[in-house]
Amino acid sequence: MHWLTHRYDRTVAKEQLLDRAARQPRTDLSHALNYLLVGSDHRPGAHPEDERSDSIMIVHVPAGVRQAYLISIPRDLLVTIPAAPGYGGGRDKINAAIEHGGGGEAGTRLLSATLTKLTGVRFDGAALVDFSGFKEVIDLLGGIRMCVDAEVQSIHTKTLFTPGCQQMDGARTLDYIRQRYNLPGGDYDRQRHQQQMLRAVLDKAGETHLRDDPVKLDQVLRAAGAALTVDTNGIPLDELLLAFRSLPADALRGVQVPSYPQIIDEVSYVVLDNGGSGLFDALRATRVPEWAGANPRWVNQL
Repeated sequence: MHWLTHRYDRTVAKEQLLDRAARQPRTDLSHALNYLLVGSDHRPGAHPEDERSDSIMIVHVPAGVRQAYLISIPRDLLVTIPAAPGYGGGRDKINAAIEHGGGGEAGTRLLSATLTKLTGVRFDGAALVDFSGFKEVIDLLGGIRMCVDAEVQSIHTKTLFTPGCQQMDGARTLDYIRQRYNLPGGDYDRQRHQQQMLRAVLDKAGETHLRDDPVKLDQVLRAAGAALTVDTNGIPLDELLLAFRSLPADALRGVQVPSYPQIIDEVSYVVLDNGGSGLFDALRATRVPEWAGANPRWVNQL
């Protein structure tokens, strides 16, 4: 296993993704972890208003690494974005933090500062994921199983997705998780579908006998590494991988931030429901499992 994690470590780009004030110094994995996961989907020729479908998640892992919560932050959430070089700060959609920060790693640092200001949580690490790069990973794994819960036609390819669990290749998966305009829950459904994709990729990687096929293993590692940029905040990547490998198959939960859409000055935003209904307090106090048990409306098993 050591050679495997060492090889993976060498394929992944490492950058500073966390703002200094948003960084929680760590030397071990014995306590609860909060990781920032930012997914971007860059597509050539896309309409400017939908050129990048961003996913913002806080991955919360309670102490003991027996559960993990994927907390999706609505892209239109109205927040206060701190000042950054070339930007004076102000109220805007959280999705705009990456742009105001200059995109890429710098934009992710401003996003991390924005989330720390919103939640009071300092992050233990971060990862920037290129979902388009995951197309190759999914194809190399032989596709993944996704369950469609409501019929929707893609606004990008006109593909009709019908209800039911089905095998999807990389292109079909990415097309499906982009959709939000024609779904009953809008962006909340899109968030959940992105959570499901991550769970399905992890499941398939665990089921596939990659160790018996070194060529395929090398291809998957290289494809995954090309799609990731990480900030491990001082903890060796191989230790993180080993810790997350111990998660039980049914350990993942998807969490929606309690919130609702609202039109403000003719602009559509998402605003927190009662300050997030205690979710951020639970994150700071490492009591997310208790919060999840008391708020099933906002939680789903993936």
